[in-house]
Amino acid sequence: MKQPPPPQSRGGGGGAMGRRAFASLLAAAVFALALLCLFYGAAFGPTLRGDRPSLRLGRLGRRARTTTGALPADLVLSSIPACDAAHSELIPCLDRCLHYQLRLRLNLSLMEHYERHCPPAPRRLNCLIPPPEGYRVPIRWPRSRDEVWQANIPHPHLAAEKSDQRWMVVNGDKINFPGGGTHFHTGADKYIVHLAQMLNFPNDKLNNGGNIRNVLDVGCGVASFGAYLLSHDILAMSLAPNDVHENQIQFALERGIPATLGVLGTRRLPYPSCSFEMAHCSRCRIDWLQRDGILLLEVDRVLRPGGYFVYSSPEAYALDPVNRKIWRQMSDLARRMCWRVASKKNQTVIWVKPLTNGCYLRREPGALPPMCERDDDPDAAWNVPMKACLTPYSKRVNRVKGSELLPWPQRLTAPPPRLEELGISSNNFSEDNEIWHSRVIQYWKHMKPETQKDSFRNVMDMSANLGGFAASLRKKDVWVMNVVPFTESGKLKVIYDRGLMGTIHNWCESFSTYPRTYDLLHSWLLFSEIEKQGCSLEDLLIEMDRILRPHGYAIIRDKAPLINYIKKLLPALRWDDWSAEVKPKKDALSSGDERVLIVRKKLWDQTLQPL
Repeated sequence: MKQPPPPQSRGGGGGAMGRRAFASLLAAAVFALALLCLFYGAAFGPTLRGDRPSLRLGRLGRRARTTTGALPADLVLSSIPACDAAHSELIPCLDRCLHYQLRLRLNLSLMEHYERHCPPAPRRLNCLIPPPEGYRVPIRWPRSRDEVWQANIPHPHLAAEKSDQRWMVVNGDKINFPGGGTHFHTGADKYIVHLAQMLNFPNDKLNNGGNIRNVLDVGCGVASFGAYLLSHDILAMSLAPNDVHENQIQFALERGIPATLGVLGTRRLPYPSCSFEMAHCSRCRIDWLQRDGILLLEVDRVLRPGGYFVYSSPEAYALDPVNRKIWRQMSDLARRMCWRVASKKNQTVIWVKPLTNGCYLRREPGALPPMCERDDDPDAAWNVPMKACLTPYSKRVNRVKGSELLPWPQRLTAPPPRLEELGISSNNFSEDNEIWHSRVIQYWKHMKPETQKDSFRNVMDMSANLGGFAASLRKKDVWVMNVVPFTESGKLKVIYDRGLMGTIHNWCESFSTYPRTYDLLHSWLLFSEIEKQGCSLEDLLIEMDRILRPHGYAIIRDKAPLINYIKKLLPALRWDDWSAEVKPKKDALSSGDERVLIVRKKLWDQTLQPL
């Protein structure tokens, strides 16, 4: 489902009466949810399954032992209880019931209720998230693009609601995805070819000879647009909020399509500037004119020089007075942002962003939107408020008239131009590539007896550094979410410049994804860093368990004492289906005495009592 409009939304093409009716229904739904959360507070609060007392693992875990010294050195948890079945789809930092319990004053018209609000430590659920009843190991890629098990995401209401748009169809114990969407009923594949033709790209391929690689799809629905871009060698970050049709991103990830939960609200998207060659909005129900165009200016921030904004919506073609007025206002805003129309045909318009600062410099004094202040860091993106200003290019980009990136796939291993902004040499970058290539070969060598060719599709590198781990998986049929710690956020622009994808995150908090969405998690020295920050190692392990699919794998590379401690927790986590420990060969990236622990998660259900 698309991102819902705020009450003052001008978009959608449904007329003023339709928008007022939608707003009334949304308000009623929010009020009903508030009553439900308050009335059943115990059911949605930080309690454990049954009548067990709340368990604060941090008090018994490694963090407490290293700081207080009051507990026995060999004390370790023998079991972790299962959460109540009501939490089978819990996303701790996007839990709206928590908003009501904490009485957060959020501005619904600005979408603050769809932004991250994490529970304080005393309210965290320190229990294992159970799968829903009847859960099955997911269908493997590429079959999963077109069908998933209904029991894994028991929310077929989207199929009924969007039946005329061919989003999804219930078929017995499966849900099928015909490839349709709100705007492209006849299929995303045909729509993508149409966009390539609008831009006169060779061979009707939207990747334009490898020059378009990273795409941001806002209000993505079940991500069929992103699914069909993969055959064009394009990687799309499909973005949608956990809204009233909250399972759209869950369906996308179950299908094996790159996707994440997020919203254009009040904070910057967790991506650096100049990350995407194209942004796409197909009836995404976003009011781009609100707050002096701040949401469109955020899209401008993350678009590369010469990047495209594809807009397929009634405002672009409808002839009624309301939509004509919106179109005139949006065209004026785009013009003042120095965007020009690259193509307009049928129901779609494509704008292109300038290559240099020339247009910005030619604007009249006092023109709106203003240019951002000189001290504004356009790459700062973790919990940073959006700003209604235009981001100018650096002197280098302005001089060379573009991003200087090679076409895909050459850009994957070539040193990116923005590498020098981090003070990293081309030689160090190449060495990093070689080391990770060698490391990944060894990882797969140890896992090969236990895995099959299609065991992995959704992969997360929890501490991605420069993206070397993901780059080494180039020949495997996987996609990788490269997570860069907020303390090293500058490295994410190098990852995007390589044609990879990722996000910024603080692992002392929960990640913005549904439970059971990744087949493989990889972490390198992450637990060492978490311990330095004073955060709970056990909380991180429980969060990893929430993200990891049953029969999924985790590769944990860290210092030997931490690996030894984590090994003791494997039975409590139910990660003892299979495991292997390796003492890796030292290399230029090694930090002291490292160990590699590879584990596989069990498939269990609510009938299994905690160990």
